[in-house]
Amino acid sequence: MAMVCMSNMNRSMEAQSILEKKGFNVRSFGVGSCVTLPGLAPSPWSMISPPHISRYARTFSSKTRYAIAACTAPFDVIFTCAERVYKMVVKDLCDREQKTGQPVHVINLDIKDTLKAVSLGASIICELCQGLQQADDTQSSLMTRKAKEFLHTVCFY
Repeated sequence: MAMVCMSNMNRSMEAQSILEKKGFNVRSFGVGSCVTLPGLAPSPWSMISPPHISRYARTFSSKTRYAIAACTAPFDVIFTCAERVYKMVVKDLCDREQKTGQPVHVINLDIKDTLKAVSLGASIICELCQGLQQADDTQSSLMTRKAKEFLHTVCFY
């Protein structure tokens, strides 16, 4: 599994943290060229909360920019946390030369960049992953989900 958000600082990181605790093999990425912090403060570094800092430090040794092409193994599922990021990931996958034909499900669940929304979104992603893990057919499993609307497409490696 891969989790992708804009800056790999809050949404994808929380989903990765929860999924790792449940035993999933997961990595998270950011598509942006720099880290942005949640919040509206003009100086977010002075406003970053201790939970963000400690969670980030526990989860990552360093920021990981979206570079799925650089990974040696393909992903079965890539979750994105914003429609804009979803479009970027799908475009990236579609622009590549298909080599193996292995499918990858790209799923977007729009998650606001707040601590409360991030926790809820990560829980929903975890439920989806658990459902996918138990399903014989990923496509059918996704079609029957009613937890929250999401975007879904299948790309190929």
